[in-house]
Amino acid sequence: MRFVDEVKVFVQAGNGGDGHVGWRREAHEANGGPNGGNGGNGGVVIFYTESGLNTLIDYSFSPILKAENGQAGSTNQKEGKSGKDLLCPMPVGTQVFYKDKLVADLSKLGAKWVAAKGGIGGKGNEFFKSSTNQAPDYAQAGQAGQEFEFKLVLKSVADIGLVGFPNVGKSTLISKITKSHPKIADYPFTTLVPNLGVVSQTNLKPFVIADIPGLIPGASTGKGLGVKFLKHIERTKAILHILDLNVPLNPEITTLSTTTADEINLSDQEVIDLTFKQFDLINWELSSFSSTVAKLPRLIAFSKSDTKINQRAYLLCHDLFINKGFSACLLFSCYSNSGLDEVISAMRKVI
Repeated sequence: MRFVDEVKVFVQAGNGGDGHVGWRREAHEANGGPNGGNGGNGGVVIFYTESGLNTLIDYSFSPILKAENGQAGSTNQKEGKSGKDLLCPMPVGTQVFYKDKLVADLSKLGAKWVAAKGGIGGKGNEFFKSSTNQAPDYAQAGQAGQEFEFKLVLKSVADIGLVGFPNVGKSTLISKITKSHPKIADYPFTTLVPNLGVVSQTNLKPFVIADIPGLIPGASTGKGLGVKFLKHIERTKAILHILDLNVPLNPEITTLSTTTADEINLSDQEVIDLTFKQFDLINWELSSFSSTVAKLPRLIAFSKSDTKINQRAYLLCHDLFINKGFSACLLFSCYSNSGLDEVISAMRKVI
């Protein structure tokens, strides 16, 4: 399924039905009084969140959302039938904007919001009968339903957001510790949409992690996948920043170098410098995008602990990261599964 996280929709509530002008016609009463009924109310358009949805793609194909009109009244004071409400399921995390102003934030399962109110049905001529007006020959037209053009923006709702260069192992980690099955390959930009997974452990409350794709130097100004997916990290409670010194500092390189960092004789200081250069490049993009995101609690984790360069980087930089105030500095391998329990425990602790 194609991932769509922004779409414009036209919303129209139902119009109210017109009131009816009618007269009572009974035997021996040729000129009966007024008995026109009221029109029915127009249907309401309601946005609500539903589990299992993670894209707005349906609304990109069907962007016009119209509730049913109310029916007109009829004789014998019969009221017109009210129009059916239109219920529009949304993914959890959907925001609704009207003229660039946030008007609804559907961030919880079961949230409901009335997007457009239906028009009230018009009154029939029987309603206007009074002691001074025994035979009103007019009725009221139904009111028009509300109409709006909204922009829907989906922001993933996750407890932990995974960030890091392409190919550092974010998708692989999600596949290992959740039941999510993201696409995994050894080339940049494998992940083109945010992947969400639920970490479930016996007798412990589950939590959600999200792989935020496309972060490279210049992302906050539109480079690579740009800011398209950075918004998905805004709702997270904490960030797991994954580092891997085996990936190039220019993630736009289509193929990785045949010479790995393990094969290069780097000094301890060079390993430290390389580590913090990779960290700073991503950290700068997060800070440039949002000061709020930059201040989120952060875990640091070196992936691919099977490689010597990441083992060295972890040993040399662990205390440096902790002294900078980060919640934890970890080392794990999705190949051997070593350190995965420690990563899960650290994520659970920080949220």
